[in-house]
Amino acid sequence: MVRFTKMHGIGNDYIYVNGFTETVTDPASLSRAIANRHTGVGSDGLILILPPEDAQQADLRMRMFNADGSESEMCGNGIRCVCKYAHDHDLCKTQPMRIETGAGVLSLEYTLDGSGTVDMVTVDMGEPVLELAAIPVEVKQLSGGEGQTYRLDVDNEPIEAAFVSMGNPHAVIYVDDVSEIDLECIGPKLEGHVAFPERVNSHFVQVDSRSDVTMRTWERGSGATRACGTGACAVCVAGAVTGRTERILCANLPGGDLDIEWATDDHVYMTGPAVEVFAGNWPANR
Repeated sequence: MVRFTKMHGIGNDYIYVNGFTETVTDPASLSRAIANRHTGVGSDGLILILPPEDAQQADLRMRMFNADGSESEMCGNGIRCVCKYAHDHDLCKTQPMRIETGAGVLSLEYTLDGSGTVDMVTVDMGEPVLELAAIPVEVKQLSGGEGQTYRLDVDNEPIEAAFVSMGNPHAVIYVDDVSEIDLECIGPKLEGHVAFPERVNSHFVQVDSRSDVTMRTWERGSGATRACGTGACAVCVAGAVTGRTERILCANLPGGDLDIEWATDDHVYMTGPAVEVFAGNWPANR
């Protein structure tokens, strides 16, 4: 039996397991089973909350698995929920809290509601990566490059995108109306495109003003999601480098809003809520 807690950040939902008290021997298999929305609990994946590998550098460690069992470096909405769980369940009350991820150790500051539980979290997401090889993106599969926008072919049709890594790879595609995008069709084609050796998270973005965008996301390994925190950060960076938006941005996602700032220290800061939904027990033999 594994004790779990379901949480979400503006609809980007994960199953969280407290690795201080629970043991998960095969997290990839558990993620595939428990994330299934028909036969499992239902989520975008699994996140393990673990002791840090180096207690001098971090207070906690998180490992994040997509719904298909693949492991990713980071999850912006997920890490806010790790912060909330750690504080509210008395694992750590350090302010700021330092959490080790596959993209490095990140610092999180949080505010409390009237009951003394975490409601809003600001994450220092670190510096974005714009160098194509480091994202990684295969340059030979692209053309163009004017204004940090490149072209790639999908089913013999050209798509223009800007590319950013926030510890994981993102493609940002600007469109006139995000509601017209057939995400279930184009998302998998971009995710598995030969240009992306580690697959990619794709974001379709409608610019509403210089400080406000609407976006929809296809996440590698999980499909269409209600929100993507690292993706919203990538959209802020892409908007600034392509001249479409300012460095302070409100990203409107299907699950809610995130406030993003690409600050003068070159770090990207993301602020949003974290919510605990319910807890339960998962049978060990499933």
